[in-house]
Amino acid sequence: MSTLKYLANYSPSVTEQVQKLIDSGKLAERLLKKYPITHDIRTDKALYAYTLELKNQFLRQSSPLSKVVYDDKLDVLHQALGLHTFVSRVQGGNLKAKNEIRIGSVFKNVPPEFLRMIVVHELAHLREKQHNKAFYKLCEYMEPSYHQLEFDTRLYLTYLDLMGKLY
Repeated sequence: MSTLKYLANYSPSVTEQVQKLIDSGKLAERLLKKYPITHDIRTDKALYAYTLELKNQFLRQSSPLSKVVYDDKLDVLHQALGLHTFVSRVQGGNLKAKNEIRIGSVFKNVPPEFLRMIVVHELAHLREKQHNKAFYKLCEYMEPSYHQLEFDTRLYLTYLDLMGKLY
């Protein structure tokens, strides 16, 4: 079951069910039935606007975002799908903080729900740096079906890894 690297922390019963879907060739059918279309946010500018809209809706009081981009190298370099970086710089006598979000370019051509899930995840890091209970509670506040979307995204990434493009 080493082929299920995106589902490594799930129970054996869940990974067995996924393996059966893969073996029977029905994983693509399941994903396409549940998520038939992809989003149209293809540029960094559109991604920034989308992310800022979500931030303003749920996290108005948190630090401003200086940059939101798709990153081609993210998956390879950091073994991550999204990355939130916090950079502090001295400007004159003041300390300026910059928040940047980088989303793996694999999310350029996915269902809108998957993009929303990863953006919500990275936005939650503005308030909670660690993956703790408060972090996941904040993710659920911004996206009530966060955990299901995370699981389905992991299924999609598994399919992408094993079979290639779906969309």
